[in-house]
Amino acid sequence: MSIPFLKQDGLAHGAVERIAPGVRRLVCNNPSAFTFRGTNTYLIGEGEVAVLDPGPENEAHLAAILRATEGERVTRVLVSHTHSDHSPGARPLVAATGAMTYGFGPHVTPREAGGEGGDHQFHPDVRLAEDEVLEGEGWRLRALHTPGHCANHLCFALEGTGILFSADHVMSWSTSVVSPPDGDMADYMRHLRRLMARDDRMLLPGHGPPLTEPKPFLAALADHREEREAKVLAALRAAGRARPADLVPPVYGPLDARLVGPAGRSLLSHLIKLEGEGLARREGEAWEAP
Repeated sequence: MSIPFLKQDGLAHGAVERIAPGVRRLVCNNPSAFTFRGTNTYLIGEGEVAVLDPGPENEAHLAAILRATEGERVTRVLVSHTHSDHSPGARPLVAATGAMTYGFGPHVTPREAGGEGGDHQFHPDVRLAEDEVLEGEGWRLRALHTPGHCANHLCFALEGTGILFSADHVMSWSTSVVSPPDGDMADYMRHLRRLMARDDRMLLPGHGPPLTEPKPFLAALADHREEREAKVLAALRAAGRARPADLVPPVYGPLDARLVGPAGRSLLSHLIKLEGEGLARREGEAWEAP
């Protein structure tokens, strides 16, 4: 089953899109092979506003957030996870508004242990545990701890609306990179199935436009991951013994050079998951199927 990715997003950088009552979206101008057109920032509430994922430190995006909330008070800055395209913008936004920051916690994996790409400076004023609730005028958010893409990743359910802010656990334009040790494929699949069991009518991702038909999209995403894992196992068995980089060509086929490294990281995450299931084992830097 192919994944029905949404590759078109007409929202201009700096503009504001009203998605639902009390929910607005802006897109930061930080496009890349991993961020699509840029990081989505969501404004939740009217009058007193919570900002979800302020993005990287970007002067134009900060100005757009402040312009969009002119005449209102930004009282909370929520961070879905501490990757460098999501949380660093919290610092200048807090400096401009005096808001408090909320998140699951600081980045879990130290830089020296493979935590590159993490924002190691972010430490939330308030830590949000699984199932914790935040309330504002006319809205109520419930935090869902969804590790996999990032160990401290949170999704947020906007209760009473059927809207789930899925951040980078589920993006609408592409699959998410799952890079060990901070990323974990077993966790990712466990929490993907958790989202599949919900009855949300709309997912608002960290990158890409809103997903208005989440059920078939999530099913296709799960099928894709399972098919990829089967390819990894088949390629490992065919090779007999291989390093993750050796398995990238037979598993992924031709790739943009920028994506070869990340593909190897996701492939390694599949191998680690298979190891936990007794279907693969490590011998130094190489892997084999028992």
